[in-house]
Amino acid sequence: MKLASLRDGSADGRLVVVSSDLRRAVSAAGIADSLLGAIESWDLCEPRLSALGAALDRGAADGVFDLPTGGFAPPLPRTWQWLDGSAFHNHGALMARAFGQAAVGNERARPLMYQGGSDDFLGPYEDMPLPSEADGIDFEAELAVVIDRVPMGTLPQSALAHVKLIMLANDASLRSFALLEKKTGFGWIHAKPATSFSPVAVTPDELGAAWKDGRVCLPIRVSWNGKEFGHPDAGAMDFGFHELIAHAAYSRNLSAGTIIGSGTVSSADYREVGSACIAERRAIELAEHGRALTEYMRFGDRVRIEMLDVQGRSIFGAIDQRVVPARAAR
Repeated sequence: MKLASLRDGSADGRLVVVSSDLRRAVSAAGIADSLLGAIESWDLCEPRLSALGAALDRGAADGVFDLPTGGFAPPLPRTWQWLDGSAFHNHGALMARAFGQAAVGNERARPLMYQGGSDDFLGPYEDMPLPSEADGIDFEAELAVVIDRVPMGTLPQSALAHVKLIMLANDASLRSFALLEKKTGFGWIHAKPATSFSPVAVTPDELGAAWKDGRVCLPIRVSWNGKEFGHPDAGAMDFGFHELIAHAAYSRNLSAGTIIGSGTVSSADYREVGSACIAERRAIELAEHGRALTEYMRFGDRVRIEMLDVQGRSIFGAIDQRVVPARAAR
């Protein structure tokens, strides 16, 4: 099943069920007002949404319309919590090298995770308004899962049952602030602007054999200003989503609708497959050439993030957005 939210002037958007080929949709009105509402009542809503999706795919649904090329909200325009992990050891090692930091002693034994802002996400085709090019504007291509309520103390072997939906994320960063804010010992604020998500969120069964051991075992494809930047394998996570969920739930309950991210997809084979963020490429350049050669994003730059199945079909639709100067508040 594939679900999306369309902008309709409300805070949570209009929930629609999307056809498997991403071409058509039908309103989920009467089942759930929003995706957050559906997740909070998943046991009741999922069978009805799934049945509607099946009817849509076989041409038996009423009120079908062509999926628009614009007007998408993120699947969850806002939610209770956004927790982003760092599940790829290779990315962590490269970033530590870039910032001249010693590795944390237990980073390979337990995931790293931060809490981001979850009140104001961006849609997949919406511009990213940011204050200044001098802030080191970067994209970060990731996978993310949406979970139902997870009780405190849930173990990894039980955690995957709580994964209800999967989507792509662009967890944009302002690198000029990252190290400074990290040194304070508090969380990132200026370094982490609004996160963007793919047009469509999908249930795990849509991924078939690619959903394995709490991982999406397919390349994530990133292009910058129309040129391929990287296609690292998202299945190379050193911690699966079940481990990230259990880590987050160690000392607290997780509300239904919580989003958990994989962190930037990264591969030790970066010479062949590239990277999923600029900072990682700069770290590689620093190690190989003694200085970073690739500049961060400029206003007007565009990033595209997508994942294809083994038949070459888009699974989630694409995140495709420009960086633009933010308008001053009045």
